[in-house]
Order: sequence, then C-alpha cells, then structure tokens
Amino acid sequence: MKTTQKLSVIIPIYNESGIINTLYDRLIAAVKTVTNNYEFIFVNDGSKDDSFKEILALAQKDKNVFYVDFSRNFGHQIAVSAGLKYVSGDCTVIIDGDLQDPPELIPELYKEYENGFDVVYAKRKKRDGETYLKKLTSKWFYRTLANITNFDIPIDTGDFRLISKKVVDALNKMPEQNKFIRAQIAWLGFKDTSVLFNRDSRKVGESGYSYGKLLKMALDGVTGFSDKPLLFVSRLGLLISLVSFVIILYALISYFFFNQEVTGWTSLIVSTMFIGGIQLISIGVIGEYIARINTDVKKRPLYIVNQTNIDSTEAVELK
Repeated sequence: MKTTQKLSVIIPIYNESGIINTLYDRLIAAVKTVTNNYEFIFVNDGSKDDSFKEILALAQKDKNVFYVDFSRNFGHQIAVSAGLKYVSGDCTVIIDGDLQDPPELIPELYKEYENGFDVVYAKRKKRDGETYLKKLTSKWFYRTLANITNFDIPIDTGDFRLISKKVVDALNKMPEQNKFIRAQIAWLGFKDTSVLFNRDSRKVGESGYSYGKLLKMALDGVTGFSDKPLLFVSRLGLLISLVSFVIILYALISYFFFNQEVTGWTSLIVSTMFIGGIQLISIGVIGEYIARINTDVKKRPLYIVNQTNIDSTEAVELK
C-alpha cells in the first residue's frame, strides 16, 4: 500500500545533459511505488551544458518538479545544502544526477525509514567505473576519518541516502560554510541503518570530483569534525623539543667532560631542514583551521540563486 506522506528528492546537477530525462523517468517509476505525493528538487550547480534547459522542460510538464539554478558552480555539497533548505517532504532522498546511484533503491530505503530509522544509508558493495587509486584513497580516507573523530561515520557510503524531516531540520541549523554533509549527518547521531547496493559506472561525461576537489572535501571533513591534527602538531612540537634538549645536553657533556666538540655541517643542515619542514607542516595544519574560521566569520551567503520556481521566503531573498 502506498503512503500518503510526502517524499522529497534532492538531485544536484552539474553537466548532466543527455541523462536527465532518463534519470527523471527512473525516479518517477521508483517514487510512485512508494507515494503519489512527491517533489523533485533539481539544483543546477552552474552547469555549462544544456542541463538547465532539460530541467526547465521537465518542470513545465510536471508540477512536482522544482529547480534551483545557481549563479555559478558552488560545489556538490553546497548544492545538496541548498536543496535541504527548500524541501517540504516528510522524508528526503539525496541522490546524484549521474545515475551511478540507482533510483530503484529508493523503495528499499523508504521501507527502512518506515521501520523507524531517521537515516538510511545506501552502502556500496562494489563501485564500478572508478580507478583502483580512487577506491584505495577513498577507503583509506574514510577509515582514517572514522578513527580520528569521536563519533561513528559509516564507511563505503556517499551522499545517497534517505533522511527524515527532523534530520533535515537539524542540518539546516548547522551554519558552517565548509560543508561535509555525510559527516554532519553522522554527527547528529540519529538512529540509522544501511541498504547494500552495487554502484554503477558513470553513464555520461566525467565526474565533477577531481582529485583536488576530493582533497578539499577531505580537509573539510578532518578540520570540521576532529581536532586531533592540532593535538598531533602540539605533541610533535613537544617531542622535537625533547629530542633537541637531549642533543644539546649531549653536546655540552662532550665538550666540558670529554673535551670533544660535536661537529658536522651535513648533520646541521639536515636537522635544520627537518625542523623547518615540521614547522611549515604545523603552520599549514593550523592555517587550515584558521581558514575555516575566517570563512565562517565573513558570513557570506552559502550560494546565490539565479532563478527558481519555488515560492518561498528564501527564494525571494536570494533571487
């Protein structure tokens, strides 16, 4: 039996022209097995192709299709955050627009939501179409992040998930500019579970996540949810100070008690460069945290909306 609850679906879009209509058809087929009360919110993240034209065409034929068109590319996590501001459903699905995450999994996600879970992750059994290096670095990062935070972050999951309205409301109260939504959801601590699936290869175009963007997201995750890098830097500084004190003590004892001078240009240069390198790394780590503070203090809008068909206070303010 179908539910009467409203289901919202957020779809961030970046250069997905040629696949949007297929995505829409599969979403409709999946969602209508759950409910006839739905909304699709496409967030166009500054696409340079015909993606927005295709979204406009869908909105004209389906009154349940809404769009938020950014003035430029603000990034995937920002696009999802924008969608969260506009949803009105009792629960919300976040799914990428490249069809690597199958819309057909939505009924299974909703079934777990009906069992009382506020967060239902889509957990990957395997990931087609990705290089071994990307799989390895992703696996390493998420396991490292799980070890340095004081809360559990599910591994082998992306942003494809279903969340309840109270999770959406809680996320919208988190004002930080450097978004890392999957860690934010884990930090909230609501009751969660997962559904396994095989992730398909990308159907059209190339991934918008370059290694540079992945590195930035990793830094956002680490600096936003763990202070252990700062603890590591301070303890490393203490350790080097102790080692330096021992070396100084050795040099003084050798000179005054054994009449020997500690010489060696090579050892001097190596030790100087080593300490200099540690200092630069330490300043860099501290700088990452300061940069986050600086970004938040500016209080600039998280994104700028070029146009939208959603009639809301926020939409009017940002247009």
